[in-house]
Amino acid sequence: MYKRILAPVDGSHTATRGLKEAVQLAKDHKAKLRLMHVVDESVLTLYPEAMGGTGELIDSLIDAGRQTLKNARTLADRHGVKAETVMHKNLAGRVADLILNEAQKWRADVIVMGTHGRRGISHAILGSDAETVVRSSPVPVLLVRGKTAVRATRRVTKRK
Repeated sequence: MYKRILAPVDGSHTATRGLKEAVQLAKDHKAKLRLMHVVDESVLTLYPEAMGGTGELIDSLIDAGRQTLKNARTLADRHGVKAETVMHKNLAGRVADLILNEAQKWRADVIVMGTHGRRGISHAILGSDAETVVRSSPVPVLLVRGKTAVRATRRVTKRK
């Protein structure tokens, strides 16, 4: 039985799918739910042309993070689950490390998060925080795919 569920959220469709699963799990287990958002300031290094206005950009990232947590908490509330929130800043390094540190510090029983399920070159370039969390987590990790593969099945009928 899970008593403490950590759900990292970033406002994306994929993270929202993970959040919905975390909310349902918290409800089923009558568990505490902690919603976590990381303001990833390291992305600003990818855009050197924006370095002059980094203060404003960081403020907008923080505001967006607050809104993401507010929306996530609202979703949990609608399903009868009380959730607490926490926000971290990432200046350098991997978001996965902050998720793992939070899980350890808060003594989470499980981490529930969305994953894009990237493969090939996009995985090599972008990396995978979800994969790093799975590989390094001392607690179980439930990954929820962002896009589900829908197979169209066609019924073939024979003519007589």
